[in-house]
Amino acid sequence: MAGLWCIVDTMTAVREAAGRLREATATGTPCAPVRDLIDRDDVVTAYAVQRLLTEERVAAGGVVAGRKIGLTSPAVQQQLGVDRPDFGVLFADMEIPDGGPVPHERLLQPRVEAEVAFVLGQDVVAGVHVRDAVEYMVAALEIVDSRIAGWDISFGDTVADNASSGLFVLGRTRVPLSAVEPIDVRMTMWLDDDVVSEGTGAACLGDPLAALAWLAETARDLGDPLRAGQVVLSGALGPMVALPPGAKVRTSLTGLGDVSCC
Repeated sequence: MAGLWCIVDTMTAVREAAGRLREATATGTPCAPVRDLIDRDDVVTAYAVQRLLTEERVAAGGVVAGRKIGLTSPAVQQQLGVDRPDFGVLFADMEIPDGGPVPHERLLQPRVEAEVAFVLGQDVVAGVHVRDAVEYMVAALEIVDSRIAGWDISFGDTVADNASSGLFVLGRTRVPLSAVEPIDVRMTMWLDDDVVSEGTGAACLGDPLAALAWLAETARDLGDPLRAGQVVLSGALGPMVALPPGAKVRTSLTGLGDVSCC
């Protein structure tokens, strides 16, 4: 009987946490952390909250475009006080065109970071090496956001909140892995005319391909493997910065070109 009550309590916590995050999204008002409902380090329950909100979005017509890996850069981990990577789901309506405007009305507390994005040419199932699954890479910007007030997040908070996802921008230059090693990429990001972030591919779990491999294994273990055509944002190559309305952000990744939004 105790086990049954534990299951019921967990399901209730998942629904309540999802409801809090759902209301924050709907009202545009950041909410309190959800770690009073789920343990700050309870990975299983946090992903259950994320999965419930994802299923609701898909049921409402949302189209999954890929995944994002978060918390891969030591600089970002230090900024947020966490110590391991996580992942979230990218939806097609989260993408904005290179050079296009940022719909700030959809965001609560946006920050921006520069990343390598992989586009997959085949499903990443058992026996498929992630390197062989990559069709091409592009430079990317991820506009992260938090439904949690003041970005006061624990690991459980950000996982439940779809890994603090917001929007993303993909560059136009498609580069095969044979041309550039992701670990060797050097990144510079400008906000208007000021350099605000710098880093390298090595800052992303040691190598963006290592981040992709981590996600591929995790996704397979969860029974939802990465699929051909999906985009994977590998994680930040350097510190993230706040993105105020009206600012133009541009990043340059050696070998991958530039990408921007405003």
